[in-house]
Amino acid sequence: MAEIKYEVVQRIAVLSQRPRGWERQLNLISWNDGDPKYDIRDWSPDGTRMGKGISLSHDELAILKGILDDLEL
Repeated sequence: MAEIKYEVVQRIAVLSQRPRGWERQLNLISWNDGDPKYDIRDWSPDGTRMGKGISLSHDELAILKGILDDLEL
């Protein structure tokens, strides 16, 4: 299996924290030397392990923002 290379370009926000210290974070991440994407996923307390997540381009994030703005929360 090929190694996944990533660089956290910007830590934007912690969305939640689990009892064992794992955090769901919104970050800007470059995957395999590609253009940075907005990324939501769980990270271990020391930041060395990650869970499954979702990466969004700037355009996808803008569409999601519009949808969330229209919701009554």
